[in-house]
Amino acid sequence: MEVLVLILDFIGQQILNVPAYLVGLITAIGLIALRKTAGQVIGGGLKAALGFLILGAGADVVVGSLEPLGELILGVTGAQGVIPTNEVITAFAAVEFGATSAYVLALGFVVMLLFARFTPLKYVFLTGHHMVFMSVMIVVVLSVGFPDSQWLVILIGALLLGVVMVAIPAFAQPWMNRITGDNKVAIGHFGTLGYVAAGAAGQAFGRRSNSTEDMKFPQGLSFLRDSMVATTVSMVLIYMVFVVWGMISLGDEAYAILGAADGSDFVMQGFMQALMFGVGVAVILYGVRVVLGELIPAFEGIAAKVVPGAKPALDIPIVFPYASNAVLVGFLSSFVGGLIGLAVLALVNPWLGLALILPGMVPHFFTGGGAGVFGNATGGRRGAVIGGFVNGLLITFLPAGLMTVMGELGFANSTFGDADFGWFGILLGTSLLGNEVLGIILVLLIGAVLLGGAILFQKRVTDRGWLPAANRQAWLDAEAEEARAAAKAQREARKAARAAKKSETE
Repeated sequence: MEVLVLILDFIGQQILNVPAYLVGLITAIGLIALRKTAGQVIGGGLKAALGFLILGAGADVVVGSLEPLGELILGVTGAQGVIPTNEVITAFAAVEFGATSAYVLALGFVVMLLFARFTPLKYVFLTGHHMVFMSVMIVVVLSVGFPDSQWLVILIGALLLGVVMVAIPAFAQPWMNRITGDNKVAIGHFGTLGYVAAGAAGQAFGRRSNSTEDMKFPQGLSFLRDSMVATTVSMVLIYMVFVVWGMISLGDEAYAILGAADGSDFVMQGFMQALMFGVGVAVILYGVRVVLGELIPAFEGIAAKVVPGAKPALDIPIVFPYASNAVLVGFLSSFVGGLIGLAVLALVNPWLGLALILPGMVPHFFTGGGAGVFGNATGGRRGAVIGGFVNGLLITFLPAGLMTVMGELGFANSTFGDADFGWFGILLGTSLLGNEVLGIILVLLIGAVLLGGAILFQKRVTDRGWLPAANRQAWLDAEAEEARAAAKAQREARKAARAAKKSETE
């Protein structure tokens, strides 16, 4: 038994938990199924793995530049509370539940493949670290509900994990099709409620708003048409605002946040961190292109041999290249939503006793940036702003609610951050607060409803080709045609006026 635990722990922690290994392995399997040569299989698998490592390196650079900015913002504002961090609570829970979560992770991946093979939900979830986070959360919740039955926790946990990994991508697929223009890739990230909400908000409020990628810049600001430059300039402005604020409100104490020796070094350290943010985003976009270039063709082999019609469900940065300006817009809007959500929580705290959830720069960048892309796809610039804002509210209020449940389960000082952990964890945790038999019935019912709802959505909505904001392009084209007609009429009027003036002088 101990050997089996070690093997499952190795598979879960060292392979499934490393997206680069998992994606490289899946790519190699797909190329083998396509009967490629050994050299093509090795080269394709390595290139896909390298692409994910490049993506991860870019993400590390972005995180490294955002963390000191977050500390600086908290320092100058004096805010106190909890910043939801998936990695922290996962590490905390793994001490007691590591072996059980390894079982759930490995078996849940198999359950996901079975669902993908035998149901209409042809999604293969490949975001390894989110598999680990979700498996740990499920195990923690179920272990408190069923403290004397580890195997019950493992069996139900693996079933729930498999369900959530095929169901969540299904609900977001119409919006992904709108973003990518095809039906070849899905989103595999447990912030999906925020992305779908952003897409719906964009469709509701931004119908006639032009895309963030069509922003018009004056001639003197033409350099901002380059998304990497625009992103970097925006972050430089943000950093400089809080650097100056920090020097005013904190004085010399602010220098330590950026590891600066004095005021001038503090300013330049902030400037460098802003530049590194732009570098990180550029690296992420390149890594995404490499991964897609290798993984999508290889997945034809998976689809043909293992899971017919399979689509890879990948991490949220996969959508960033489709609207890079929207990423920045969504990030900033999500952060504002987080600040307003924090203010609301502070107001209701005396009555509801909810924890104060501080806006973390990293979750707001990745989930807010993704929400911006989804909102932009259905509502242009206005959709990106509103969609990011809605996401910011969700990843503030949902962790606050989840923390109440997790607090009763023994994790009062930490919680998971992204939207899907929030609503799914609240449902599971609440259902297990009664007796054990009722708890089993309720959690199985939750899984059945989620799976059934996803299948119904897939058949009735996605498979029938529905796209959100289907009339948006027609509206934009009509407005463009009206603008062209108006411009033509003005030209003709000016021409007629000149002709009339000329005839008068003659």
